Amino acid sequence: MVRRPVAWVVAVVLFVEGLGIAAIQWFLGIVVDRQDMSLAGLDPDVMSMSSKIGGLVFGAYFALCGLVALLVALRDRAPAGFGRILLISAAVVHGLLGAFAWGLVGWTAFLFMVAVLGLIVLVLMTYDAEGAPGSEEPADSAPDGGAGGDGSPAGGSPVTPPPAPTTP
Repeated sequence: MVRRPVAWVVAVVLFVEGLGIAAIQWFLGIVVDRQDMSLAGLDPDVMSMSSKIGGLVFGAYFALCGLVALLVALRDRAPAGFGRILLISAAVVHGLLGAFAWGLVGWTAFLFMVAVLGLIVLVLMTYDAEGAPGSEEPADSAPDGGAGGDGSPAGGSPVTPPPAPTTP
């Protein structure tokens, strides 16, 4: 199956991306600090420190999303609760970053963001709660061999009535 390797790839990509974002922001903070730049009268020390802190927070966010993807790959189960919300938010962030990257950086950065977005969505869509290993039984299976409690077939359509009993 393709879902476990994709979860591994997403975990690695998000860890590397988190480290890269933190390193770039830290570098930009050092550049602002050494050149003593100011933007609209802001204190350069505050700008430098906020760039470094923002980079660490954003990098930690991607690392946490990578940890969720790593747990999905290790357990081979769908992310649930807070982990699912984190992966959905990472997909939204990559969609927005891809849109900004197209205009500001170029099409190669856009393609990278869209590829990561596609991988995250693939992880979210291939793992479903009913079909994942470890779930007790699928939602449409009946424990008594496919018959309902009254002997009628289980899993029938609610729109069509069950067949009428025949009398000899």
